[in-house]
Amino acid sequence: KGREYPVFTLHQGLRLCSPADYSGFPSSFCLFPSLAQEAAKSEALEVTKFAIEVGFRHIDCAYVYQNEEQVGQAIQSKISDGTVKREDIFYTSKLWCTFLRPELVRPALEKSLKNLQLDYVDLYIIHFPLATKPGEELLPKDENGKLIGDSVDLCHTWEALEKCKDAGLTKSIGVSNFNHKQLEKILNKPGLKYKPVCNQVECHPYLNQSKLLDFCKSHDIVLVAYGALGSQRVKEWVNLNHPVLLEDPVLSAIAKKHKQTPALVALRYQIQRGVVVLAKSYNKKRIKENIQVFDFELTPEDMKAIDGLNRNIRYYEFLVGVSHPEYPFSEEY
Repeated sequence: KGREYPVFTLHQGLRLCSPADYSGFPSSFCLFPSLAQEAAKSEALEVTKFAIEVGFRHIDCAYVYQNEEQVGQAIQSKISDGTVKREDIFYTSKLWCTFLRPELVRPALEKSLKNLQLDYVDLYIIHFPLATKPGEELLPKDENGKLIGDSVDLCHTWEALEKCKDAGLTKSIGVSNFNHKQLEKILNKPGLKYKPVCNQVECHPYLNQSKLLDFCKSHDIVLVAYGALGSQRVKEWVNLNHPVLLEDPVLSAIAKKHKQTPALVALRYQIQRGVVVLAKSYNKKRIKENIQVFDFELTPEDMKAIDGLNRNIRYYEFLVGVSHPEYPFSEEY
């Protein structure tokens, strides 16, 4: 469509185009639902097809979102009608907490692949570093509402992911929601075959993750931002007492200057600092708008002003796991 896209190269050989397409195409589309199922599964099918039609090529999803079957149907539909080929799509899936035992990793990936009707995913990442009790329950809790943990060495989980890559079930492997100490544990593992290509974390102007970004860059790990627009205002997942990012006066002023929206400014900010950014939306108008992030550039003064907004505000605290010994957000970064 005549746009130029910044391209990153993942150290496992895949190409990465910001804001989050790992194969050289524009932008990413995230299919994170709310626990209240604000978007029906049928809607996931329709918006995924629409996103592909308007140019999105990286689709970020996960087993725990419970909509991979519908997303897979959308991908197959767009392949069948000639809009894309399989190799045009960069699909990310995630290993959920109940599958972190090494022997459960490959079956979990194979289950996702079956739902998706795909032979492989392009990226498979550990969703959270919190191992929980295996079983059908996504968030197993005891009678006191406390998350039931499981004793798993994440290095052994990582070895199982490496085997999935060697088996051709995933092109690349990474992590999500890991702090720098948890990343170091993987990086320093004896016999490490593949290091994580990425760490997907909450990242936005109120939580700019500058220290974690520097750490990841120093190890050739791509930082991928979710929650880049602040958050969904969904009480099951986020702290609703925090201020609304997109109402920030500094973002609004910069947006007005560039004749853009605060959302596009927040997305553009990440791209210019070398962060791959995920944009979650079920709204067709905003899906189409998000791809315009390549149509303008922020000035160094703009970037400095947005840097100054950092307040270390975390919307997605995942407090249900706060007592878990591997809870990642107790560390500074």
